[in-house]
Amino acid sequence: MRVAPKIVLSQEERGELTKLSRSRLGSVRLVQRAQIVLLAADGMQNDDIAARLGIGRVQVSRWRGRYAQSRLAGIERDLPRGAPPVKVDVARLVELTTQSTPAAATHWSTRKMAAELGVSAASVSRHWRANGLKPHLVRGFKVSRDPKFVEKLEDIVGLYMSPPEHALVLCCDEKSQVQALDRTQPGLPLKKGRAATMTHDYKRNGTTTLFAALNVLDGSVIAQCEQQHRHTEWLKFLRKIDRETPKDKALHLIADNYATHKHPVVQEWLAKHPRIQMHFTPTSASWLNMVERFFRDITTERLRRGVFTSVPALVTAIDDYIAHHNTKPKPFIWTKSARDILQKVIRANSRLSSKQNATLH
Repeated sequence: MRVAPKIVLSQEERGELTKLSRSRLGSVRLVQRAQIVLLAADGMQNDDIAARLGIGRVQVSRWRGRYAQSRLAGIERDLPRGAPPVKVDVARLVELTTQSTPAAATHWSTRKMAAELGVSAASVSRHWRANGLKPHLVRGFKVSRDPKFVEKLEDIVGLYMSPPEHALVLCCDEKSQVQALDRTQPGLPLKKGRAATMTHDYKRNGTTTLFAALNVLDGSVIAQCEQQHRHTEWLKFLRKIDRETPKDKALHLIADNYATHKHPVVQEWLAKHPRIQMHFTPTSASWLNMVERFFRDITTERLRRGVFTSVPALVTAIDDYIAHHNTKPKPFIWTKSARDILQKVIRANSRLSSKQNATLH
C-alpha cells in the first residue's frame, strides 16, 4: 500500500509557505500548492486535503511528493510536457537552403525541408526567419551590359537631381498592349466579412497603347492613346509634347532604346526642333525612367481591376485617370546618386561573374 511522504517543515520553510499561501499577487496555482504542503505538514491525509481544498486527490499527491523531493523548487514550476524538442542543425539547414534544391523541385518548402531534416515545419520556418531566408520568393533582375552605361547613367541621374535651368525634363515611354478586358460574369461588391469578387476568366475587347510624358518637376503627365506604337505614333506624341509645353523652355526627353524612338523620320523631325534633346537610358535599364513609376500606379489603381466593354471605354478610363492625376500632381523624388547606383551594379556584376566561373569549373 502506497504511503504519502511525510512533510516536515523548518520554521523558515513554514514561514515562506505561509506567506505564499496568503499572497494575493502571486500565481493562484502556487498559492494552492503551498496550501497543500502546509496541510500535509500538519498531518492531514491526501483525501482530507483534497476535500478541504476542493481539488482531486491525485493533484494533492503529486505536489506533496514533489515538495518532499525538491522542496520549494518542486512546486514553483510545472515539469516540461510532451516529448523533448528536437534540436535543429541550423548550419545544415542554412547550407541546404542556400546551396541545394530538393529532388524534382526548384526551391525548398518548409515541409520538404522538415522531412529532409526530420524536424517540424514550424521549426524550419522559425530558423528561416531568424536567418533572413525566404526560399519561396524570387526577385527579377537584369544587369545592363551597355558599354556606355556609366555615361548614360550619370546623364540621366544628373537631370533628375540637378535639372538644367529654363528647361523641362520629361520622362517618356509607351505602355503597349493595354487590354480592354471584360469579365464573363459580374462580380460582387465589397462588404463586411467578404472581399470583392471577380471572375478568373475574361473577354478580350481589343488593346490600346498609352504614350505618356512625366514632368519631373511637378509630376504632371502629358498623354495620349493610340492603336499602334510605330514611329508614326511616337512622332505624333512628340508633336503633342511640343504643342503643350512652353515654347521658351528647352525640353530634355528621357526615353528607352526602342527602335521607333530612333527612327530616321523621328531623327529628321528632332533635327528641325533643336529645343528638344533626347536622352536614352542604357539597355536593360528601363528602371531609370521615372515614367515607369507612373505606369505602375495607373495599372494598380485603374487598369488591373477595371472592367472595359470596349477600347473606347478603356481609353476614356485612362483619360479620366490622367485628368484626375493632373489636378493635384505630385513629383516622384529621385534620391539615389549615380555613384551609389554604379557601386551596386559593380557588386552585381562581380557576383554574377563569380557565379559563372564557379559553374564553369
